[in-house]
Amino acid sequence: MPSQPVTRPPYDVPVMQTLDLRSESGDVRRFIPRAQIDVASAEAAVGGVIERVRSGGEQAVLEIGEQFDKVRPPSLRVPESVIDAALAHLDPAVIESLEEAIRRVRAVHGDQLPEPHTTTVAPGANVSQRWVPVDRVGLYVPGGRAVYPSSVVMNVVPAQLAGVRSIAIASPPQVEFGGWPHPTILAAAKLLGIDEVYAAGGAQAIAWFAFGSDASVDPDSPSYCQPVSLVTGPGNIYVTAAKRLLRGVIGIDSEAGPTEIMILADDSANPRHVAADLISQAEHDVIAASVLVTDSESLADSVMEALPGLVASTKHTERITEALSGPQSAVVLVRDLEQGLEVVNAYGAEHLEVQTKGAQAVASQVRNAGAIFVGPWSPVSLGDYCAGSNHVLPTGGCACFSSGLSVHSFLRSIQVVDYSQAALLEVANDVLVLSAAEDLPAHGQAVAVRMTATEAQE
Repeated sequence: MPSQPVTRPPYDVPVMQTLDLRSESGDVRRFIPRAQIDVASAEAAVGGVIERVRSGGEQAVLEIGEQFDKVRPPSLRVPESVIDAALAHLDPAVIESLEEAIRRVRAVHGDQLPEPHTTTVAPGANVSQRWVPVDRVGLYVPGGRAVYPSSVVMNVVPAQLAGVRSIAIASPPQVEFGGWPHPTILAAAKLLGIDEVYAAGGAQAIAWFAFGSDASVDPDSPSYCQPVSLVTGPGNIYVTAAKRLLRGVIGIDSEAGPTEIMILADDSANPRHVAADLISQAEHDVIAASVLVTDSESLADSVMEALPGLVASTKHTERITEALSGPQSAVVLVRDLEQGLEVVNAYGAEHLEVQTKGAQAVASQVRNAGAIFVGPWSPVSLGDYCAGSNHVLPTGGCACFSSGLSVHSFLRSIQVVDYSQAALLEVANDVLVLSAAEDLPAHGQAVAVRMTATEAQE
């Protein structure tokens, strides 16, 4: 177990726990705080929702939405006139900022497009790799505590750049907007040229994308929804459970958990910057994780001193206080930056800030993170909106083996094998030997018959 928490002055709430790992050695993963969510516990409830949507189609989605969202939209698909009106009434300043975000995200993601290539392994023996977009995707944009037009941008732009031919969006119906999704969500969709939007949230939205309209609906009807091949976008535990249960029916990007920020900092960091950045992600949810890793006890003290005033000045004080005071958030004291990097790589944060001397060099040693924000002028908030990077990132340590959303998320690589007769004959004996070694002689026979046919022709 780590050393006892360091005794600190009685600061006002929020009080972040302090974990002192300076005397610890070996695997640090057992000490790292993490939000605990039990997706499996939601699967039973979600399974019933999925089955209702599978059998009941659009009406089931509307009924379930009315049950959980306390409103029934006039129709499941949002009319184009409603989408147009949302953009027409959006604050011009918001439009301008969204357009700048779109421009930057397009610039960054446009450079991610892979090039097809062909490898000649021997004369006449060619293996090519080409990239093909997913045919149709469903993009989920959450509702709940906040409004996320930025998530519309982050999901739609890479899909468009990948060449996805058909894109649909689902977002929960809102009581205050007559059952339609939030107008800012609709306006962002319009800016990106998306007119297929559904007023559906939660597990029922994911199931709707998976199954689409039932066979009785005319495919030429405006209300018809074709099933999708892939669903992306974060959501609550029920969205995550639905993705898990429907994986295989549809592809998914990830099972998103609570948002995370980890900051690796030394005594060169500005404590108010660090405190503000911890607060920024705690604003999302009471189980959001904010973790400071530092070798400077004086910085830790200064950050703790800065927190109360900065939290008090925010709109969502109670939510932030609960998140910062929760077991998933902490100040982690380490011996030095080397041990700090051990903690960072063990944690695999969704968002990692490096605020140290020589931040670029330190950041280059990070192996596990969804996105890395380097230096004092690259806060996570920048990446949430306008850096050009994507903010749909792996959580819960999944950055140790997976990546954030990108153009590649919407592409499939297809290998194309093109061998001439001579090229096949050159390697034929190797195929025969290996197929025999695997006790799959029919594999070898498929080559042998071609060798026999060739000999007969000679």
